[in-house]
Amino acid sequence: MSDVQPEGYLALPAHGNGKAVLVLHAWWGLNDSIKTFCNRLSDSGYVAFAPDLYHGNVTDQIAEAEVLGAALDGEVDQARADLAESIAFLRQHGRADESGLAVIGFSLGAYYALDLSVNHPEVIRAVVLFYGTGSADFSQSQASYLGHFAGDDVYEPQANVDALEKSLRDTGRAVTFYRYDGTGHWFFEPDRVQAYDAEASRLAWERTLGFLQDFPA
Repeated sequence: MSDVQPEGYLALPAHGNGKAVLVLHAWWGLNDSIKTFCNRLSDSGYVAFAPDLYHGNVTDQIAEAEVLGAALDGEVDQARADLAESIAFLRQHGRADESGLAVIGFSLGAYYALDLSVNHPEVIRAVVLFYGTGSADFSQSQASYLGHFAGDDVYEPQANVDALEKSLRDTGRAVTFYRYDGTGHWFFEPDRVQAYDAEASRLAWERTLGFLQDFPA
């Protein structure tokens, strides 16, 4: 495994080592909200790394984000290769031995978090989803799942959330999904001023930390 850091943002705790968490950005790209989230994780004792799946492209406009997200969807194999490289790097810098590591995905990143739990079951042991789903065969997964979903989300219909929850439960995975009434997509991201919900964000953060604390290291 290479010790060279892939494109992305690394946040280390003061003591330099801790449980390893991979953070996957939404369709905006690796923006300040994701970097701040990584810093919050490191302040809580985790080694957090957010790979830049867009390789330098960042936007705050929905139309541009749609284009960037579609382009990434067309390069799934490359995205998976980038993520595999990020896992190898993070395992060297965090405490991720036989216990594996955790992955947190926002919206678009949630799809890739689920994908990683299927394609790297020997490594991914905890998955946190923020308002994003995906379909896969989870029968080989060894992860536990935590999900934060908006009460009214035009991008992620309730039927998708229910289908994912059922699929995970049917394969015997431990899963806890929360729905936050009165919120919409991006409710956790403070830079999305019209969508951000401070109380729901606070609660989702506390639940995420509790979930990660229970994740063995």
